[in-house]
Amino acid sequence: MITTSNIPSGWSRRSILKAGTALAAATGLGGLPMRAFGQDDTLHFWQFYAPDGGVKPQVDWFTKMVDDWNAKSETKITLDYIVDYTNGTALQTSFASNQGPDIFLISPGDFLRYYNGGVLLDLTPHIAPEAQADFLEGVIASRKVDGKIYGIPMELEPMAFYYSVKAFEDAGLNENDVPKTWDELLEIGNKLTTADRYGLLFETTPGYYQNFTWYPFMWQGGGEFQGADGKSAFDSPGVVAALKLWQDAINSGAAPRQVNSGGWDVTANLGAGYCAMQNVGIWGISAMDNNAPDVPYGIFKLPSPKDGKYVSVGGGWAFVANAKGKNPEAAAKFIAWALGSMEKDSIQRHVDWCTVAKSDMPTRKSALEQGAEAFNKGNLGVFSRDILPGVRAEPRLPPEVYKIISDAIQATQLGGADPQATATAASQQLDAFLATYSGAPMM
Repeated sequence: MITTSNIPSGWSRRSILKAGTALAAATGLGGLPMRAFGQDDTLHFWQFYAPDGGVKPQVDWFTKMVDDWNAKSETKITLDYIVDYTNGTALQTSFASNQGPDIFLISPGDFLRYYNGGVLLDLTPHIAPEAQADFLEGVIASRKVDGKIYGIPMELEPMAFYYSVKAFEDAGLNENDVPKTWDELLEIGNKLTTADRYGLLFETTPGYYQNFTWYPFMWQGGGEFQGADGKSAFDSPGVVAALKLWQDAINSGAAPRQVNSGGWDVTANLGAGYCAMQNVGIWGISAMDNNAPDVPYGIFKLPSPKDGKYVSVGGGWAFVANAKGKNPEAAAKFIAWALGSMEKDSIQRHVDWCTVAKSDMPTRKSALEQGAEAFNKGNLGVFSRDILPGVRAEPRLPPEVYKIISDAIQATQLGGADPQATATAASQQLDAFLATYSGAPMM
């Protein structure tokens, strides 16, 4: 796996979510008598960045945060770098074996697994109303149930397209030719395709990450997975069109059936000349700038279908506390202090994570203001101005729903199945599940 500046060596939100197929098949967590990882009084924070991560700015960010807390608090925090986080089983196994960590990271894609299992602690009492209102509503909403906050997001990672300037020039194209519609995306993708390079690239490996990258295309045509009546809305023209777009990209020869390293890895694909345009997120800025500095590239927002609207998707990790951990109160206070306070240092942590440790968008309005100089220039400025306004938060879905959607994407993209028939069959499966689902609302 390629190491990039914004992705710890061997780890990333993308690589973890790609392993979601096995994770989704696992059972829930409800009813388990859980205690915190470790036998001492220290609170253990499971994550995949520090102290043994391969990206120094990320290691430094986590280490300084915990050192600053430990210097002022009687309850100490220990950073546990969990190798097994990447295959999606270590965290769930830890709870199933009665050894869940005190503090850990989860994405919206796995929120309902842990919330419905009774794992997540309500953090609301520890976050001042002013700080609660400071979070971007569309981002914090996926971490809330009944108005209560169960996770504090550390980043927002919108999706876009990156393109090779050289590939465009070789094809007689320039920045004015970046595609604005789906038809143009396929047309230009074919123009950029050569014997040695694909014109465009979507993720092809099944997993949470592939679903995440496909959702905006579904939304752009008006598609949804669930309607206002609580029933499946998957059998719709918008869903069918999005499935067909990804299938057409493969069938035309413009997009590969298999990606290098992973569809999230921009340096192994676009940077290495494997493709000319790649559907990837904001983390690609620091990845390209640090690992492919000699490859000129540009960024443009996701094209939209005829008569559709521009929508992108934004994901990211959040700090959460184990409700049945060693000291849930102290864990909640740490999380609120680290990311959920109106103190300048708390806000600056968001800025530093998104501009020094990684290339991301912050989840707080105050951080956008405090780091305005960085967020308004260069490629981060492109995301701030052009991409962020159309971002919709990553959905939170039970594993069963994720899997039905994943199977539909795979069947059409790589299996050649008819998009309409696939959407209809998947919708029937969704209805059967939704009829008996009793957990927190999906969104």
